[in-house]
Amino acid sequence: MSLKHVVIGGGTGFVGKRLVKILQADGYEVTTISRMPAIKHMTWHDLEKDGLPDGTSAVVNLAGQNVLDPSRRWTSGFKQNVWNSRINTTAACARAIEKATVKPRVFVSISGVSHYPAGPKPNTEEAKTVEFDFMSKLCVEWEKAANLSENSICRGVKVRSGVVIGREGGMIQSLILPFWFGLGGPIGDGSHDLPWIHIHDLCQLIKFAIENDKVSGILNGVAPQLITNKDFTKAFASALIRPALFPLPEFVLNLIFGKERAVLLTQGAKVVPEKPVQLGFQYQYPDIKSACKDVAHLFVK
Repeated sequence: MSLKHVVIGGGTGFVGKRLVKILQADGYEVTTISRMPAIKHMTWHDLEKDGLPDGTSAVVNLAGQNVLDPSRRWTSGFKQNVWNSRINTTAACARAIEKATVKPRVFVSISGVSHYPAGPKPNTEEAKTVEFDFMSKLCVEWEKAANLSENSICRGVKVRSGVVIGREGGMIQSLILPFWFGLGGPIGDGSHDLPWIHIHDLCQLIKFAIENDKVSGILNGVAPQLITNKDFTKAFASALIRPALFPLPEFVLNLIFGKERAVLLTQGAKVVPEKPVQLGFQYQYPDIKSACKDVAHLFVK
């Protein structure tokens, strides 16, 4: 079996595209699972029907409907799509691994940090997670869907990602225009915590998990620097050489997104990457200033 054939669910998304490029640049063969067939792609139906491609050495699932799509109203149908697109795809990957005659070496699944409660205490991977709203319940069930049988020889890794900082999508794509025109500012008073990670570091952490047999269980996919929304606002505005004088009231976001999903922007917990640091993972963007400088450089010459 090749040690460098990775199957990626959601490989056409924001994080997936970057991960595919990083893996291919390092000599990996990559097969993407997506809704539509294409070269080096397979569909979710193909996965259910035919199983994993021969020689699959690792499976990564990043699939999931964009929760913060402002063009989609927070209806019961959209909520179900958000739920199913994460849990069903993760479960499909787990089933395919269980059915495989020759098991891949590792299954890396992604989830979020929404089931860590807000408060003054930093949450390591050993901290208790809590179900208290839609997003927290989603994260709990998302991780359950990734569980493999106890006798599985495939190593399981669950990466709990913070807000992903990258110029190709995510929060930065939503904020670049108001900040560029000097209309950016903190959300509310900006005092709530913002667990975050640069997209390059998240992809490298996934690659690190694929390649290191000692890595298993939960990894907090966040940068080591604890920041608030106000800290991010200051760093991003500074990187763009723009003022940030216009606070965005929470009720506006609640109106735009609905309160259940607006919490991703209006609330947060202190989350620290204890295990990645202990395992020797090296961050390229460990602080928010360097991360914002990188994502802003295309706009500021």
